Amino acid sequence: MYLQTDTHRSAIRPLTDGHIVSRAAALAGVSAWSCDLATETLAWGDGVFEIFGLPRDKRLHRGDTVALYAEESRDIMLRLRRRAIETRSGFSMEAQIRQPGGDVRWMRLAAACHVEHGRIVQLYGMKQDITHERLEWDRLRRLAESDTVTGLGNRARFQSEWLDLAAGSEALSRIGALVLFDLDDFKGINDRWGHAAGDACLASFGERLGRAFPQARLAARIGGDEFALLLPATLSAPTLESAVRRRLSALVTRVEWRGTLIPIAVSAGLAFVEGTPEATFAAADAALYAAKRSGRNVLRVAP
Repeated sequence: MYLQTDTHRSAIRPLTDGHIVSRAAALAGVSAWSCDLATETLAWGDGVFEIFGLPRDKRLHRGDTVALYAEESRDIMLRLRRRAIETRSGFSMEAQIRQPGGDVRWMRLAAACHVEHGRIVQLYGMKQDITHERLEWDRLRRLAESDTVTGLGNRARFQSEWLDLAAGSEALSRIGALVLFDLDDFKGINDRWGHAAGDACLASFGERLGRAFPQARLAARIGGDEFALLLPATLSAPTLESAVRRRLSALVTRVEWRGTLIPIAVSAGLAFVEGTPEATFAAADAALYAAKRSGRNVLRVAP
C-alpha cells in the first residue's frame, strides 16, 4: 500500500494588506500610537481616542492626555517611560484612565523606541482597551477575597494584607493598630435560634463594623465568629483607642431576625503596631482573651 501525499500544498504567505491588519487589530481592541520625542507630538489610532474618551478631531497635547491617567498609573507610566528612553528599550503595563466625562477605562500599554543615527526619536506601540477583562478579573478577585456571609474581607485577604507584610515595609507603616473582635456566646445563638439566625447576626455585625470604621484599611472575618480591623496610622494611638471604645456600643445593639430581637455581645483586643505583623497579632489576641475573661462588651488594649 502506498501513502499518497499532497504535492499542491499552499504556502503560508506574509500578511501585507494593511486594511486587513487594521481590521484584525480592531477586533482585539488594539490600536497604534506614537510620540515624537522632539516635539511631543502624538499620533493615535481610532481605538486610543475611544479609550481616552476624546474626539478624533481634538488637537492632542501630551500633558493633557497624561493628566487623564489615574495617579498611580501615571506615576508608573512616567517612570517606565523615562527608563525606556534612558536604556533604549521598551515597556508594557496596565493603566487606569479616567475620561473627561468621569468614566473609567483600563488599557494595556506597550511601548518601544525608534532609533535613528544612534538617537531615540520616537516612542511607539499599541494600546488595548481591557476594561471588561479587568472588571471581570476584579469581580473574581473580590469573590476570592470576600467572606460570603458578611461581604467583608476573608481570612485569605487578611493573610495577604496583614500577616504577609514584611516588618519595616511601607505597607505596614500605613497601619497603626489591629483590633480583633469575637462575638460572645455565639454558639448559644446558634443553639437557641438556629444557624440562619447566627448568620444574620454575623452579617449584621460585619455591616456595622464597616459602617463604624469607614477609614479602616481592612475589615475582615477571619474565623467563625472572629473579626479583624486594621486601622490607619494617620491617627494617634489615643485617638484610635478612643474611637474603638466609643463605637463599641453601636456594634452590639440587638439584631432583628424574623420578628425577634437577638442580643449580641462582643469582646475586643487592640494592639498598636510594633515589630512584625505576627507579633502584633499575638498581642491583640492576648488582649482579646483578657477581654473575654472580664465580661461582655469589653475592650482590652495590649500593653
